[in-house]
Amino acid sequence: MRTALKGHLSLLLVAFKMENINWKTISFTTLNDFLHKPKHAASLAVARILFGMLMLIDIVEERGGSDLDIRWGDAKTCHFPLLPHLQRPTLPWMCLLYGIMWLGALGIALGYKFKLSCAFFCVPYWYVLLLDKSFWNNHSYLYGLIGLLLFTSSANCYWSLDSFLSNDKTNAVPNWNYFILKFQIFILYFYAGLKKTDMEWLDGYSMANLGHHWIFSPFSSIFTVHEIDYLIIHMSGFLLDLSLGFLLVWKKTRPLSILAGITFHLMNSRMFSIGMFPYVSIATIPLFCEADWPIKLLSKFVYKKEIEEKIPSVCNANKKSRVVLIMFYCLLQMFLPYSHFITKGFNNWTNGLYGYSWDMMVHSWDTTLVVVRIVDNKSGKEHFLDPSAWTHNDRWSKHADMCVQYAHCLKNNLLTEISKERNRQNSDIDNYITSQDISIYVDVWCSLNGRFQQRMFNPNYDLLKADWSPFKKVEWLLPLLTEYSVFRETIREIENHVYTWSNYSDVLFIADFPGLSLENFISPDLDNVTLTVIEGEVVLQTELNDKQVQLVKGSSIPIVSNVFHTILTVGERPSCFMYTYFNKTKDELKEEETSIKSSQYSPMPLLEDSAASVEGFVRMWDLVGNSILNLIYQVPMIRRAPL
Repeated sequence: MRTALKGHLSLLLVAFKMENINWKTISFTTLNDFLHKPKHAASLAVARILFGMLMLIDIVEERGGSDLDIRWGDAKTCHFPLLPHLQRPTLPWMCLLYGIMWLGALGIALGYKFKLSCAFFCVPYWYVLLLDKSFWNNHSYLYGLIGLLLFTSSANCYWSLDSFLSNDKTNAVPNWNYFILKFQIFILYFYAGLKKTDMEWLDGYSMANLGHHWIFSPFSSIFTVHEIDYLIIHMSGFLLDLSLGFLLVWKKTRPLSILAGITFHLMNSRMFSIGMFPYVSIATIPLFCEADWPIKLLSKFVYKKEIEEKIPSVCNANKKSRVVLIMFYCLLQMFLPYSHFITKGFNNWTNGLYGYSWDMMVHSWDTTLVVVRIVDNKSGKEHFLDPSAWTHNDRWSKHADMCVQYAHCLKNNLLTEISKERNRQNSDIDNYITSQDISIYVDVWCSLNGRFQQRMFNPNYDLLKADWSPFKKVEWLLPLLTEYSVFRETIREIENHVYTWSNYSDVLFIADFPGLSLENFISPDLDNVTLTVIEGEVVLQTELNDKQVQLVKGSSIPIVSNVFHTILTVGERPSCFMYTYFNKTKDELKEEETSIKSSQYSPMPLLEDSAASVEGFVRMWDLVGNSILNLIYQVPMIRRAPL
C-alpha cells in the first residue's frame, strides 16, 4: 500500500512538472487550478469514440449478448451474484437490458445524448456484472469504471453529434477529465506491476510453457523455451507493467513507451482470450499525449489552417467539491486492490475475487477433478452430480462463497426435479433423493502455479450448513501446501524426463493431507500406470481385494487399470506422490492443440473474427426483437438448447 501511495504521488508530481507547477508549493488551490485548467477536447473525443465502438463488440461477445438465450434463458441455471438478494430478470427483460446497453455504447461512440447514453450503458453493464461473479475479470471491471468516468466528463463536447447539434460549441474540457482517466490507466499498469512482485511471478512459475507460442518465434533462435518464459514473459512483463505508466506520463520517454505498450497489448491479444481488453488499452494510451494531438495529426493531411492556440475558459462552478470527489476516487482505487484483509470471506489461496485487484496472470490454475457429492440424510444414500450441471463455467469451484451459492442452487433445483418426478406415473423414485434433508459436499483438486494437485476444501464439510461471511476467514478452506513448493523444479525435471519415454507418456503429481483419502479410477485408455511416493506415507487399497499396501518415500507400485483404488495418507505430515502412465489419446489431443495454435497465427484477430462478430450481432438483435414482441404481444421466446 505504501508503494502504491508513492506511485500515485509520483504520477501527480510528474503531471505537475509537465504543467510547470512547482511541487514544493502544492496546495489545495494549486491542485484545484491544475485540475480545472482548460485542455483541448480532441484526445478525449478520440478515446470516447474508440471506447464506445469497442464496447459495441464487447457486449455482443464477452458480455454474452450473442448467447443471451443460453446464458440467461434457463431459470434453473446457477448464477453467483455479489449481493445475495440481487436477482436476474426473466429472459425477455434481460434481452431488453442488453439492447439498452448496446444502444448506450453506440450513443457514447457517437456522442449523442451523452449523459443519457452513458447511463444506458453503465446501469445495465454494472447490473449484469454484479449478477454473476463467475464471469468477473479485471478488464470487465475496468470497462465499467471507464464508463462511469466518461459519464462524469465532458467527452461529448467535441467530435460528437451533441456538439454538432448544439449552439454552444467549445473545444475545451477541464484538465480533470484527462487526469482521472489517466490516473485509472496508470493504476492499471502500476498495480499490475506491484502485484507481480509476488515471488510466484518473479520466480517464473505463473505463466508456464507460453514460450512455445508462435508470437515468440523471433526469440526462439536466441533463447530456450524456459528462458523465454522467464526473461521475456515474466521479467519483461513485470518491468513493463511497473514502469509503463511513468514512461507514458514523461514526455521524453512517451514515443518509445507508446510503441512498447501497443506491441505488448497486440501480443496479449494473440496469446490470451481476453476479448477487447488489448484494444481498449491501446485506445487509452493516446490520452497521455498532448490533448490536441489529433488536430495536429489531421492538419498534416486534411486541415490547412493553423490550430488556434487559444482555448476558451471552462465553468468554474463547484470546483472545490469536485476536487475532493476526485481525490476520494483516487484514494479508493488505490485502496481496493489491497482491501482483502477486510473481505476475508472472498479469499482462498489467493486474495479476493479475481476482478478488481489488477493481479493479472499472476496465478494460473489447473483443475483436474471436481466431485459434487449429495447425501440423502434420511436414507443415507450418496449421489454424485456432474459439476458442470446448471453452470456455464467452473470458476465457482475455486471460491468458497460461490461454492455455497452453488450448493443452495443445486438443492433448489434437485428438490424441484424430485417433486416433478414424484408426480409422474411409473417413476422409479427409489433412484432419487427421498427427502429435503440433504447435505452437499465438494471435493476440488487443483494446482496453483505448477504445484502438486491438492484438495482446496475440506471434502467432509456440508456446504448447506456453511458458516460463511464476507468478513470471516473460510473455515473449510484447506491450506496451500507451500512446504512442497520447492518441488516445482523437480516436477519440471521429472515431466521432461517422462515425456522422453514416448509420445504418449504423461505424469500427474498429487499431494494430500493426513487422514484424507483419494478414491481414483484408472481409465482403460491408460497403460503401464505406476504410483510412486515422493514424500510422506500412504496406504493403497484396490477394489479387487481387501489387502492394504503401505508405501513410503521412494516406493513404487503398478496400478491396475479399469478398477477403483484408494490412497489414504497416514502419518503426521502431508504426502505427495505421482502417477506415471502411457496415454493413448494424447496424440489426438496434440493434433487438436496444433490446430488451435495454427488458427491463432493471424496478427489481426478483429478482422479474422469479423464474420463471427457479425453473426453474433445479428443473433443478439434477433433475441432483443423477440423479447420486445414477447413483452408486448406475448410472442414466445425462441431459445437454443445449451451445448
